[in-house]
Amino acid sequence: MTSIQSSTQAQSEPHLERQLSNRHIQLIAIGGAIGTGLFMGSGKTISAAGPSVIFVYMIIGFMLFFVMRAMGELLLSNLKYKSFSDFAADLLGPWAGFFTGWTYWFCWVITGIADVIAIAAYSEVLWPGIPLWVPGLVTIGILLVLNLTTVKAFGETEFWFALIKIIAIAALIFVGLFMILSRFQSDSGTASFTNLWSHGGFFPNEFMGFVAGFQIAVFAFVGIELVGTTAAEAKDPEKNLPKAINSIPVRILLFYVGALIILMSVIPWTQFEAGKSPFIAMFSLAGLGAAATIINLVVLSSAMSSANSGIYSTSRMVYGLAQEGDAPSRFAKLSKRKVPNNALFLSCILLLSSLVLLYVGEDVSKAFEMVTTVSAVCFVFVWSIILASYLAFRRRRPELHQSSKFKMPGGKPMVYTVFVFFAFVLWALTTQRDTLIALLVTPIWFIALAIVWYLVGKTPSHRARYAKFKEELRTDKDESDAYLDADKSS
Repeated sequence: MTSIQSSTQAQSEPHLERQLSNRHIQLIAIGGAIGTGLFMGSGKTISAAGPSVIFVYMIIGFMLFFVMRAMGELLLSNLKYKSFSDFAADLLGPWAGFFTGWTYWFCWVITGIADVIAIAAYSEVLWPGIPLWVPGLVTIGILLVLNLTTVKAFGETEFWFALIKIIAIAALIFVGLFMILSRFQSDSGTASFTNLWSHGGFFPNEFMGFVAGFQIAVFAFVGIELVGTTAAEAKDPEKNLPKAINSIPVRILLFYVGALIILMSVIPWTQFEAGKSPFIAMFSLAGLGAAATIINLVVLSSAMSSANSGIYSTSRMVYGLAQEGDAPSRFAKLSKRKVPNNALFLSCILLLSSLVLLYVGEDVSKAFEMVTTVSAVCFVFVWSIILASYLAFRRRRPELHQSSKFKMPGGKPMVYTVFVFFAFVLWALTTQRDTLIALLVTPIWFIALAIVWYLVGKTPSHRARYAKFKEELRTDKDESDAYLDADKSS
């Protein structure tokens, strides 16, 4: 029995177990910070923004760090929150939990589809002539089997996937530094830090080129909030969650900024192309053919890591939604291994739609770009809900904020600053035709959610389940009284 479950509940039904240790949480957080977009999408970002892409990644990472700190303070304010969907429902109302949970589920389904597309594209490079649907189907099957065992199996899988990504980026930085310091010569010119500013300066495509860099770069950070969905299955969350969140700035500086500086110093930014991995290009340039093949495998493992995270997070989100009455009750059932099997099957079935997208459109990279834009817009919505929940928390539970040992730095002014940044990102997506189309399509999802909420959200049964959910969030009488007093004063 865990610290967030009452004895009565524990005897009556199975619950998620806290099997994710500190090393699992830390590497899951790192894996979430290093998305497929860095390996596959950074070619387009560099070609659009030039060296200013360094500032693009720094700005996005800086802003999202505050989103994660807000999320951390809220999750630790009540250890009965299983994820940010729970605190959204508690602080903003049942509609927020419904919209956040289902939108986050949709985000990861879309991201998983993008990852399967990426896996198919790079499998074709490694094994020319292989039918595109084969690696996609095999990937979905493998990840389903891994997630059906235990949450610890997911943690172990993600631990090793993340470790592979860390080693690959560290190897790129080490090899790149050696090439720069030895003044490596190639058809691309001399490897030197001067390449960062000697081909048109840091902003060669001026302001609009800089703006274009945000389109794909935002997708590279998808999954940074994944540590929030592990809250109900993390050991010692009061210690491990803060450590994982506080290390985000260091990861961004090393894995994004450091890697991009090395890449554009070895190869002038003008030679990078959309749809081609800069990582593979650099190792190939160094004459390390085997290393280039290995990096292809690393890109595959990165995409599998992201898809693995997607299957995990969507299943837990649907499980939570079902417990609150926002999803069919069959998805609230756990297997003997304490895994939401039905929710896992639902996610994997929907990922099969990626096999259809592989054969639709001009090429695989176009499908990837379209899907990632929709995903990025939905993630911006989820991140915004986290911040809105923080504002409600400050207003309704001031005593819990004052007693918090993990307060969000910057407080309310920083929240509004991040909101302004999100508005800028949405505007940036309107500046290019392909991302604009995806942006215009995305509201269909929210309209569909609004219709479903209108039909089920006000029913007596749903209100009863929400009241039960609120009751279960209270850990003891004293805290219950504090919650009620805060609610009455709001």
